Amino acid sequence: MSNLPAAGTYVVDAVHSNIGFTVRHLVAAKVRGSFTEYDGTIEIGATPEDSKVSATVQAASITTHNEMRDGHLKSPDFLDLENHPTLTLVSKKITAKGGDKYTMTADLTLRGVTKEIDFDLTYNGTGANMAGGTVVGFEASATIDRRDFGVAFSGALEDGSLVVAHHVKLELDIEAHA
Repeated sequence: MSNLPAAGTYVVDAVHSNIGFTVRHLVAAKVRGSFTEYDGTIEIGATPEDSKVSATVQAASITTHNEMRDGHLKSPDFLDLENHPTLTLVSKKITAKGGDKYTMTADLTLRGVTKEIDFDLTYNGTGANMAGGTVVGFEASATIDRRDFGVAFSGALEDGSLVVAHHVKLELDIEAHA
């Protein structure tokens, strides 16, 4: 039997969650960033297959702690904020892998392009918040190819290496409350 929190709807707590990403820059380094404005719900069913996740992220809230880079990421070269102000995730299927591990297959929409992505999902447990309510924790990660979503910026150095890698690791650390 799968390890699940109690059935019900849980609302993502953006104050205690993180929607982050990591991408290689100039081959040698990793740039980490996150989004600071988002909302979502987790509907826990009787089985993983009966559970659902949905989230909306405000593209304008992207931060890498560098104003110039953040401005470029909001431009048509990357997120194209003016034409695509949100990113969305809607689960299609959640499959138990054993213990606290799952695969969440979800439709990820970025720049108006929707692709099915498999996330490695871990249920971290259930606890009580300071007001006595129930909180649940999850982690999910997946690697996407940004070109699949129309993010085709292709800056390259003289040696042919990319300024920004094609593959982006998405990392979701979620706390939600009933």
